[in-house]
Amino acid sequence: MSRDKGDADTLVVNEVYTSIQGEGTRAGRPCAFVRLTGCGLRCRWCDTAYAFEEGGRRSVDDVAREVIATGLDLVLLTGGEPLEQPGCLTLAARLCDAGLEVTIETGGHVDTAPLDPRVVRIVDVKCPKSGMAKRNLPVNLTNLRARDEVKFVVADREDFEFALGVARTITDKRCALLFSPVHGELDPAELSAWLVLARLPGARLNLQLHKVVWPAATRGV
Repeated sequence: MSRDKGDADTLVVNEVYTSIQGEGTRAGRPCAFVRLTGCGLRCRWCDTAYAFEEGGRRSVDDVAREVIATGLDLVLLTGGEPLEQPGCLTLAARLCDAGLEVTIETGGHVDTAPLDPRVVRIVDVKCPKSGMAKRNLPVNLTNLRARDEVKFVVADREDFEFALGVARTITDKRCALLFSPVHGELDPAELSAWLVLARLPGARLNLQLHKVVWPAATRGV
């Protein structure tokens, strides 16, 4: 992110919208989404590259009011990489204070510890084919709670074996372990078969439901 990342009271926001949650244990639930601008990673298959630079400066108060006004009880903070902006921590706490169920999707290269403990962390562990595996921050796995989720985006068998290796070190955390096939690259049926044979506690297939419901859409879903 080339622009200023702001302070605790402001954010650079790409978009705020409502849709269904497409992934994870809350898939299918109506959800308010806050997509923040900027990301220090460049995953090979990123489908939100438009959020690297596009966006406008807004106050945390303004964004919180818009989210609360949707009337939805579930919110996802995403990006880009939301934790690269200090204001994300303020927004997350503000939305928790409003009684919302707050989740955050993070690429896993920024420390999640400063987040309000009420926030559910969805940590993306980068596999080798993403080109970003060296950026994984191990402390984020150490700090997982049972209510958190870990996502592995898998392109092939090598990625799957890497993901299994990481997942087996955190089964004691009892959090959901989400295995996602790279869209259009790995057959979900093949990944499903691998998961069945792996016998990994907490593992589940994680498909991008929004790409099934809106196959031609790129934003706002």
